[in-house]
Amino acid sequence: MNNTEAKFILNAYRPGGRDASDPAMAEALAQAARDPELGAWLAREQAQGKAVAASLREIAPPAGLRDAILAGGRATGWDGTAQRAWWARPAWLPLAAAAAVVVFGFAAWWRLAPARGATMEEFAVDFIDHGFELPKHSADLAVLKNWLGEQHGPLPEALPAKFAELHALGCRTLDFRGREISLVCFERGGKEFHIFVARRDDAPSATDASPQFLDHGKFVAATWADTKNRYVLVSTAGMDAVKQLL
Repeated sequence: MNNTEAKFILNAYRPGGRDASDPAMAEALAQAARDPELGAWLAREQAQGKAVAASLREIAPPAGLRDAILAGGRATGWDGTAQRAWWARPAWLPLAAAAAVVVFGFAAWWRLAPARGATMEEFAVDFIDHGFELPKHSADLAVLKNWLGEQHGPLPEALPAKFAELHALGCRTLDFRGREISLVCFERGGKEFHIFVARRDDAPSATDASPQFLDHGKFVAATWADTKNRYVLVSTAGMDAVKQLL
């Protein structure tokens, strides 16, 4: 089984391991365990699936939906007269509205959830703006760096000294224009600081070691680089708090 075949099968894998006993699924999962790239893809797919499920759980059905469904199942009237098309019957209107909310909500999620941006900075701000999950959680930065290394993500060389004052939350790897980048998250005083790390060759820019600060509405972004990596910091903590870190 190659990765393309494994991806086709794993697209149907449900969270919780309920499908792991299926022979074809077990073979695909074994392939993902052997291949780091496929394993990272599966982790991203599972995270997106959880996000979709969470979004759909937030949709509350309208009052009286059960009665509307039962009423809509009546094909003829008591006097045998012709009925309006089922979709035009008043009893079905609440159901149609609920279905529209689900469909458009699901479509909007898929339209908005994938982060976009022509530059790494724009991508980073968009990614944080849409919400995300961290596959690896730890307060130990060394543990996070080891996990990123196992996922073939670029590792932070040396973060500014004041990052030692922050509480590490977790990390993940991401795909930016076909290149792997790393995300390490920190917290202090109820505010989160998100550090995106890319190899300089994968995200070329004129940015040098001196941080550049940019305002993105509710977000502040800072960019800088060292000899191996390029960094983008995104936070809602405000410009002063970000500048104090760097």
